Amino acid sequence: MQFAARTEKIEPFYVMEVAKAAQILAARVADSASPMIFLNIGEPDFTAAPAVQQAASAAIAQGQTQYTNALGLPALRTAISQWYASRFGVQVAAERIVVTAGASAALQLACQALVNPGDEVLMPDPSYPCNRHFVSSADGVARLIPTTAAQRYQLSSEQVLAHWGAQTRGVLLASPSNPTGTSIAPDELARIHDVVRSKGGFTIVDEIYLGLSYDEAFGRSALALGEDIVSINSFSKYFNMTGWRLGWMVLPPAMVPVVERLAQNLFICPSTIAQHAALACFAPESLALYEQRRAEFKARRDFFIPALRELGFGVPVMPDGAFYAWADGSALFPKLGVDNSWDFAYALMDKAHLAITPGRDFGSSDTARYVRFSTANSMTQLHEAVARLRRLLA
Repeated sequence: MQFAARTEKIEPFYVMEVAKAAQILAARVADSASPMIFLNIGEPDFTAAPAVQQAASAAIAQGQTQYTNALGLPALRTAISQWYASRFGVQVAAERIVVTAGASAALQLACQALVNPGDEVLMPDPSYPCNRHFVSSADGVARLIPTTAAQRYQLSSEQVLAHWGAQTRGVLLASPSNPTGTSIAPDELARIHDVVRSKGGFTIVDEIYLGLSYDEAFGRSALALGEDIVSINSFSKYFNMTGWRLGWMVLPPAMVPVVERLAQNLFICPSTIAQHAALACFAPESLALYEQRRAEFKARRDFFIPALRELGFGVPVMPDGAFYAWADGSALFPKLGVDNSWDFAYALMDKAHLAITPGRDFGSSDTARYVRFSTANSMTQLHEAVARLRRLLA
């Protein structure tokens, strides 16, 4: 059997490969004095809000399980529009919102709609690996541009202008970012978009962690820059609905019918049950709960980042959102007899029963020095993780 050439451009998702190894070891040490602690997967330890769970049960009981419009439930699109107004002060017409089968489907639809074979899309290094693979799956070319801590691991307008070539079609950014937890300064994002506009290109901004922003200097939606932004969002992170596979995208008006045609053929519609459940995300009691949880995520960050620095990890930029720590562990590699973050992660898994993610997934610019910790775990687990690291790395 001969496979499509594009499949050869898609690397394994190493985050999940490491997770499989961690699960195997976890089963062996589950009953030991040191069970596995998972700080590797970017998934909130909180589950969907009670009102959301109840709404899902009610939808099933009432038989609200048949196909919806490919663009999503009108009531849900309206609720999302109202949330943008109340939370971010941005007016987004419900007609521009397309509900999708997770942010992954939204990114796939965006790339299928905008990227032609051979088109180049600029993105930062490091960045979330699947984003470049969405470009590759549309037969485009993801061009990763090295970034530094001084620029918050985000692209600058100068870099976008300098790297824009004859085949460049647009940029794909993330703010806040996975794996760094850093956002693009609003004025810099405006300058980037001005460059892209001048080139007749597109700006896609992955905003799935936008609800989990902790710094007023950031935490603003790119949609404030105009109707020509493509924004990707999700119910997975802030709304704690990872396995429900529900997201959305906000599009320029002319792009909506194009994406609708693609969505009709590729997905038919997002999960109907998840859509009815997500309506309850915007109930006052649910929103209050999410804000309590956001405060808890911030408290975890405020404990964990200084603890990592004290242990000898380099974390030059305090994350302003999400729940990640992008940490340079190279100074600690000799303590475990390794010389790269991949072996370091496996050594921590074996010796401390602590699962983290090596930098390999996220690009090639110094990523062999970096690991990603996820702080989407309880404070108790984070304290225990730090204690194990302290004992191991002393």
